[in-house]
Amino acid sequence: MGMATETLAGAAGPGGDTKVSSENCGEDKLRWTLNDFDIGKPLGRGKFGHVYLAREKKSNHIVALKVLFKSQLKQSQVEHQLRREVEIQSHLRNPNILRLYGYFYDQTRVYLILEYAAKGELYKELQKCKYFSEKRAATYIASLARALIYCHGKHVIHRDIKPENLLIGAQGELKIADFGWSVHTFNRRRTMCGTLDYLPPEMVESVEHDASVDIWSLGVLCYEFLYGMPPFEAKEHSDTYRRIVKVDLKFPPKPIVSASAKDLISQMLVKDSSLRLPLHKLLEHPWIVQNADPSGIYRG
Repeated sequence: MGMATETLAGAAGPGGDTKVSSENCGEDKLRWTLNDFDIGKPLGRGKFGHVYLAREKKSNHIVALKVLFKSQLKQSQVEHQLRREVEIQSHLRNPNILRLYGYFYDQTRVYLILEYAAKGELYKELQKCKYFSEKRAATYIASLARALIYCHGKHVIHRDIKPENLLIGAQGELKIADFGWSVHTFNRRRTMCGTLDYLPPEMVESVEHDASVDIWSLGVLCYEFLYGMPPFEAKEHSDTYRRIVKVDLKFPPKPIVSASAKDLISQMLVKDSSLRLPLHKLLEHPWIVQNADPSGIYRG
């Protein structure tokens, strides 16, 4: 399976020994080490390491192995964030949320064992297509709304819904892949996080926020799916901030987007977070009902 095996195996220390957590690692296997996997091609690179295609030898199960460097996690002071991400994602079971099967670590690295999303990154697909059809956008938005309803029911706010954090599974279904900014919460929070273009006004203004931040982000995502760019984009960060706070929402003449889609977006991108369209109501909106494939799978 190529060179990646050597570079990864070399990390496991003498005899390929790895310390492993016995938590959240599936029912049939409590202790993982790098020796349990055949490592394949790199699938992508992130800020703190790389993701590889891998096969668990005993079960022949194909997974994505995310390899994170401890030194880089420490340097960026995100160990706490990673712990939270693992804790949250490993307990979520939903067809539109990427499974985290387990994790293990050695002296220099942390390994996350993730579900493999065969059709790759949504971001690349959007770049390739420039923008999506209304049927495709509605199918994706509806399936994400269902996944977020599930998360919010478990008191999990995602806080960073954007194309870069979404993957496409083998059937064409969307999967939320990154829970780095998510929180398990029973109260309102003030942390500034997420990605500028997707930040709701209450985060920009450092006001307390709750689960309705995810409704805002879904509205931004819906706009970007249909127009190929986020709604509050500007040359300068300060201008993006200003446009978000004012909710300076404009719909360009091209591409042509239905009035019904614009209506839905306008009901999600509302400054007062308590007035945003609730996710269960989003699923009943005429645009979703008319355009979304009920299976949640886009078959274009």
